[in-house]
Amino acid sequence: MAVWQERAELIFKEEGLEKLKNAHILVVGLGGVGSFAAEFIARAGVGKMTIVDGDTVDITNVNRQLPALHSTVGQHKVDVVGDRLMDINPELQLTRINEFLSPERTTEIVTKEFDYVMDCIDSLTPKLNLIIAAKRKKVKVVSSMGAGGKMQVSKVLVRDISKTSVCPLAKNIRKRLKKEKISKGFKAVFSTEETDETAVKLTDGKNYKKSFYGTNSWMPALFGLYAAETVIHYLLKKENN
Repeated sequence: MAVWQERAELIFKEEGLEKLKNAHILVVGLGGVGSFAAEFIARAGVGKMTIVDGDTVDITNVNRQLPALHSTVGQHKVDVVGDRLMDINPELQLTRINEFLSPERTTEIVTKEFDYVMDCIDSLTPKLNLIIAAKRKKVKVVSSMGAGGKMQVSKVLVRDISKTSVCPLAKNIRKRLKKEKISKGFKAVFSTEETDETAVKLTDGKNYKKSFYGTNSWMPALFGLYAAETVIHYLLKKENN
């Protein structure tokens, strides 16, 4: 056990730390949700990670994203987040993929080598592609729904996608997945708080995103925390191969 994991060993036990060390997690999207999710996963002691994002840090990210500082504006998120993860755990086996995933690349990247896929994408089409790829390849996936336009931490839940409610994004995801004959079988992080419909802005449609909701500093991080908790609990309970 590394010295920095002393506190973790007390709660995870030696066997738990070993399970985490042997796990491989895929994190797609390193924004407000994914950057925190990746950090929680790394600090828990997961031994192997693949992180995916084709974006660079923008000044508008500073209010909510872990890699976003005035000093990192313009830098690639996979570089900023990746360097931070390696500074947390120098022994981490880290793969960085600096791209926005097309449907074809999503199918290539999602394989059974991953113990869990963390969908932290904030655009509908790539999110659907990732979920569908994971489901068809029988790889476990947890998907973050809409954190934008929300303020109340007590309204955030983790449930099977079939049991989500209120969240407009979750409703859209369920509708689209139904056409793919997928109605249940993966966890979703969502909020039952009504979305503030006045807190929306239209975009130019680049990178599959036509609009976005206003966000605060804590809700995306909380979604990432719930996603990470879901993954860690699964890994700790997983039987050794």
